[in-house]
Amino acid sequence: MISMLMISILIIIISNIMMMLSILLSKKSFMDREKCSPFECGFDPKSSARIPFSLHFFLITMIFLIFDVEIALIFPIIKLFKLVNFLIWMKISFLFIIILLIGLYHEWNQNMLNWTN
Repeated sequence: MISMLMISILIIIISNIMMMLSILLSKKSFMDREKCSPFECGFDPKSSARIPFSLHFFLITMIFLIFDVEIALIFPIIKLFKLVNFLIWMKISFLFIIILLIGLYHEWNQNMLNWTN
C-alpha cells in the first residue's frame, strides 16, 4: 500500500517537473499569437459574433449538404439492384429521382441558384 502511494507521488512530481520545463523552454512569443488563434470562415473570434455574413455562403453550404446526403442515399440503391427485382428497383430509383428533381425545382423557383446577387 505504501509503495503505491510512493509511486503515485513520484508520478505527480515528475509530471509537474515536465510541465514546468515545457513552459520555461517553450519558444512561443507574443508575435505567435495570431498563428495560434482559431480562424473560422474569415471571422475574428475575438470580435462580436453578430456580424452579418454572406447569405450566398450559407446557401452554398446548404446545397452542398443536400447533395452530400443524396449521394449517401444513392449508394444503398445501387446495392439494392442485386437483391431485388428489376421493376421494384426501378420504382424506388424513379421515386428517389423525382423527389430530388422536385427539390431542385423548388430551389430554382425560390431563386436559390441565382449567384449574381
